[in-house]
Amino acid sequence: MKYCLVPFGCQMNISDSERIRSVLESLGYERTTVEEEAEILGIVACSVRQKAIDKVYTRIHKWNTWKAERSLTTFISGCVLSADREKFVDRFDLMFTINELPKLGEMIRHHGLVTPASLRAAENAIHGPAVTVDDVPTPDPRKDYWKIAPHYSSSFQAYIPIQNGCNKFCTFCAVPYTRGREVSRPSKEILAEVQRLVNAGYKSLTLLGQNVNSYGLDRNGSEMSFPALLREIGQIGWKSTQRRDGGGRFWVYFTSPHPKDMTDEAIDVIAEYDCLAKQIHLPIQSGDDKVLLRMKRNYSVDEYRKTVEKIRSTIPEATLFTDIIVGFTGETAEQFENTRAAMREFQYNMAYIAMYSPRPGAASARWDDDVPHEEKRRRLHELSGELQEMSLACNQCFIGTEQTILVVGTDRKDGYLSGKTEGRLIVRFASTDESLIGRFITVRIEAAAPLSMEGSFIGV
Repeated sequence: MKYCLVPFGCQMNISDSERIRSVLESLGYERTTVEEEAEILGIVACSVRQKAIDKVYTRIHKWNTWKAERSLTTFISGCVLSADREKFVDRFDLMFTINELPKLGEMIRHHGLVTPASLRAAENAIHGPAVTVDDVPTPDPRKDYWKIAPHYSSSFQAYIPIQNGCNKFCTFCAVPYTRGREVSRPSKEILAEVQRLVNAGYKSLTLLGQNVNSYGLDRNGSEMSFPALLREIGQIGWKSTQRRDGGGRFWVYFTSPHPKDMTDEAIDVIAEYDCLAKQIHLPIQSGDDKVLLRMKRNYSVDEYRKTVEKIRSTIPEATLFTDIIVGFTGETAEQFENTRAAMREFQYNMAYIAMYSPRPGAASARWDDDVPHEEKRRRLHELSGELQEMSLACNQCFIGTEQTILVVGTDRKDGYLSGKTEGRLIVRFASTDESLIGRFITVRIEAAAPLSMEGSFIGV
């Protein structure tokens, strides 16, 4: 019996899907990426953007039409707002929050399905040693879902959740209503997972949270701070590089931080340890103070500027990524121009730009969505043009230099592989040697384009 899992949205949803995979496979189901082959079909949803929710409707409509021809069970989890849950409850067979994941096996059995693991147990009871369903290893529902070992989707890159939920309540955001208040994962579990992955040869680790750099603040001093956690991971990295075989190198990233919680101490720790990647994602959302106030971001452009200046002075080689929303409720043409000016000032290497869409439950959903859709599209297009120019100018500075990259897969260009620098800049190079995937190599940069570069392979 097979299952197919479709994750939408952010990296946290991808990480959650890895734990869902573990539960389903502990029940005996076999993974397939072909939806038509599966007896169980699941979605890890994202209510943050209407576009992602629209994809859920398209998928479940298709799946439900298949039920007329064959037995099929569907479920949905992930970030789902209450308004969306009410609409989905009659469309899916099962619905659960990620905190309820340890009970998924019980939900499936209550739904009337006989799992492959229980079938095998019954077969053994008849034809072999006495084994009961209770002997089949399933997650303990009393344990936190973080304790479920993920089924990593890569052999060299991994996501490590360190925190869940958010206390910021930005007016455009649905996360506090889908994932709840901030909860920090015990640092012992995080550090143990990091050490296991490093021992297994993983090369790229990403710490995840909705407000990752507020880690520990919900524990009232009983847990270490985010900078302290980074320092402990940095120590793991330092010890790993002392290995005699020289194979202990890895890069650690984190996302997404909130500028209000990005401390000088955290920046200093990143500068101190080689394994802490010199790439920082710092969402600005808007370059106008009045818009930031309506968004309830709790910082001004000048405060954001001081954080960027600290990053530039302490880690001059660091790349800077950001998130921007265009067309937020009430955003005037002048306020949009302030955001464009901020993009030019901060010279981002990458910006994830989105058109504002109201989400039920978020405070801004009660306000008029008064920026016309076509104007939002125009502003998105203009900022995308700014990004292209900035990225090209940055990438051209690398021409003629040698760069270490982590090879991540085949490129869309035939006969090429693709990798990323420590700053997560994309580099392609001519090669068909797929044994290089998952390894650090050296390339010489020979050409630059917006958002990517091209180089020649020098060596491992």
